[in-house]
Amino acid sequence: MLDTRRRQFITLLGGAAAAWPVAARAQQPAMPVVGFLGISAPDTIGDRLRAFRLGLKEAGYIDGEKLAIDYRWTENQFDRFPELAADFVRKRVAVITTVAGGASLAAKLATTSIPIVFISAEDPVRLGLVASLARPGGNLTGINIFSAELVAKRLEFVRELLPSATRIAVLISPSGPSSEATLRDIEPAAHALGLRVQVLNASTPREIDVAFATLVRERLDALFLAADPFFTSRRVQLANLATRHVVPMISATREVPEAGGLISYGANINDGWRQMGVYVGRILRGTKPADLPVVQSTKFELVINHQTARILGLAVPDKLLATADEVIE
Repeated sequence: MLDTRRRQFITLLGGAAAAWPVAARAQQPAMPVVGFLGISAPDTIGDRLRAFRLGLKEAGYIDGEKLAIDYRWTENQFDRFPELAADFVRKRVAVITTVAGGASLAAKLATTSIPIVFISAEDPVRLGLVASLARPGGNLTGINIFSAELVAKRLEFVRELLPSATRIAVLISPSGPSSEATLRDIEPAAHALGLRVQVLNASTPREIDVAFATLVRERLDALFLAADPFFTSRRVQLANLATRHVVPMISATREVPEAGGLISYGANINDGWRQMGVYVGRILRGTKPADLPVVQSTKFELVINHQTARILGLAVPDKLLATADEVIE
């Protein structure tokens, strides 16, 4: 009789012990989810994503441990921004992160309560994302990387590299995040330097081929890429075409000369993505977006592919080589 009671007690005790971990897990708070709304395929922007996760780590968060990231990619289909932003709102993510002006505006329209951290190539005040840089107000804050505002400076490098140039092609993606700003700024900047521009449109790989055919037929002297994630994602195609047709190509992002383009000038975008990760971490810890001023890029870099210059038969001025942040040999 005593042995039977002892066995029953041990059985009950064992069952209770087995249930303890389940109960403990049930009491643990759910892991916060960050909704990430992007454009390019992730395999084309690996360095930027690593920088974003580094910023999160600096703020004390590691993907898969203290938070989960729900990535959504539109693959250059900008009309999908509202749908994906609304889905994040329905899922009640902790923070929404956006990497294009259209995505940021769609997220802003979708929610006034979920914090939004953006990275913008244009002035976020002019876009209507925030009330001011110092005091964003509302539920948005982020990083301004100035890519769209540096059109005139990039054209100056074209003039320095190609003093005899008269006509250049400007490639834009019509629905891209910086096409409007590029078109607004390119004409007066070109006129001041004695250059004429011909605008070419491309939103697909096939349209890039067609644009190059036009560029070659019209015998334009150089190609100026708008600051657009689509062109960054197609950098290998662009670099191959530029080399094949002996076309000097300038861009806003270092990935293009790294792939074989001639030159780039713009903000250190990886640093901007890192800072975006830091801001997401701070918000997860309780800081309100309205209390985080918009960060403006202070790191700008000039990257020259000297090997490409030699292939194109260009002599890069020593002064320009000396001032470059990186020269690819």
